[in-house]
Amino acid sequence: MSSGNSDFALHCPLPLRDYPFVTLAHGGGGSLTNQLLENVFWPAFQNPMLAERHDGATFPTDGKTLAFTTDSYVVRPLIFPGGTIGTLAINGTVNDLAMCGARPKYLSAGFIMEEGLPMETLWQIVQSMKKAAQLAGVQVVTGDTKVVDKGKADGLFINTSGIGVVEVSHPVSPRNVNPGDKVILSGDVGRHGVAIMAVREGLDFESKIETDCAPLADMVMQLIEAGVSLHCLRDLTRGGMATALVEIARSAKVRIHIDERQVPVTEEVRGACEMLGLDPLYVANEGRFVAFVPAAEAEHALSILRAHPLGRGATLAGEVVERDDRGAVTLGSVIGSTRILDMLTGEQLPRIC
Repeated sequence: MSSGNSDFALHCPLPLRDYPFVTLAHGGGGSLTNQLLENVFWPAFQNPMLAERHDGATFPTDGKTLAFTTDSYVVRPLIFPGGTIGTLAINGTVNDLAMCGARPKYLSAGFIMEEGLPMETLWQIVQSMKKAAQLAGVQVVTGDTKVVDKGKADGLFINTSGIGVVEVSHPVSPRNVNPGDKVILSGDVGRHGVAIMAVREGLDFESKIETDCAPLADMVMQLIEAGVSLHCLRDLTRGGMATALVEIARSAKVRIHIDERQVPVTEEVRGACEMLGLDPLYVANEGRFVAFVPAAEAEHALSILRAHPLGRGATLAGEVVERDDRGAVTLGSVIGSTRILDMLTGEQLPRIC
């Protein structure tokens, strides 16, 4: 791994505190993140690939189309039921590539370690990354390490970037979402966020709640190999299912309707959310995604997912109803009422991934 000190810096014309539209706060939520994207990052770096507003960029090279993505992980605690910051880093990047319709191939890993981080903790995390990479069929081929002063990194931060080979002939993108498309959810929601919060709050439940963190690429590849027309894919990470759907609706300029009865939430997660005052639709996941497919192919796609160990709980959660320039998501509740889902003004669970 490289030990160089080259840095990438974003230079704003004014300090962020002087911008009237945003104040940075610890943990930053969906609304804040979107303000930063809309007013700082997209204007600075605008180009056609970035304009897709997807989980990664795709670009042609030597007769193939590649996908590229990057993400940083700052979860607290570093080790939690069912995973570590390392498994999040591998699976999160693998999943972002898969959401572009790409077969993940190669990853980089950058470690920012705080002085005093126990070596046994680092060893456990790196070994979990090794196992996750083997399971996902990817290789970590380059990386970097930095050590910062005690108190400056909360133990360990990890950045991973990934490259994959796109396996579809058409872009998998929000712009391809159309009225009539069905929304397929790959399984129950909310487990990752609740697993993290249970550790933080010292909560004990009759059944142990573990993260759903898992690589999603194999399920996506099976859909592609079966010829399913994937209009859009999105993994349901920070901000949960609701935020992901709102982002897609706004990008595609459509109205999406979701049936709450078709969104599985385990009893343990539901009970924990009620105790903590959380909405499971907004709680982070690390092993769940939504797929937008033509109505005629929805049952075929469902059968493929349900035959996979990670997709046994897949459901037909909703549909794209109509064009809507505002981009809206509505939820039909279990009692028959309808409400609008929006992005949160803050984040329910900071430092979740």
